[in-house]
Amino acid sequence: MRHLPYFCRGEVVKGFGRGSKELGIPTANFSEQVVESFPSDISTGVYYGWACVGNGDVHKMVLSIGWNPFYKNVKKSVETHIIDTFKGDFYGEILSIVILGYIRSEKNFTSLDALISAIREDIEEAKRQLDLPEHRKLKEDDFFRMPEGKPVNH
Repeated sequence: MRHLPYFCRGEVVKGFGRGSKELGIPTANFSEQVVESFPSDISTGVYYGWACVGNGDVHKMVLSIGWNPFYKNVKKSVETHIIDTFKGDFYGEILSIVILGYIRSEKNFTSLDALISAIREDIEEAKRQLDLPEHRKLKEDDFFRMPEGKPVNH
């Protein structure tokens, strides 16, 4: 994939409210402007990489780019699931991500349970990939250290 690694930063906005409530897998959503800034020819599907909220710790993540066929979205979304536990949400915070690899294409599912099962498999695959030395080194990238007091470029 010629766009990878892909570095992106933007504000976390309210999404559809399904990640935590329906799936038990909370996601951080980027605004439409950030989604529209992604390369137009980047494939929809599930990816893995690193994510950081504000100037916090860098965590493993899985990310979905697309229309989420199970939910029949009409707008493309980019939803990041950070593989860690957080107390509360972080709407309005700046999320920095580095997308490193592709897991699978976007597809529809016959049931909510099948979707949840696929997401759990995606998370396990992301963990395996991100433990590889060539991927682990990007966890320390300077991109994740935002200068204090300066506005963030989206």
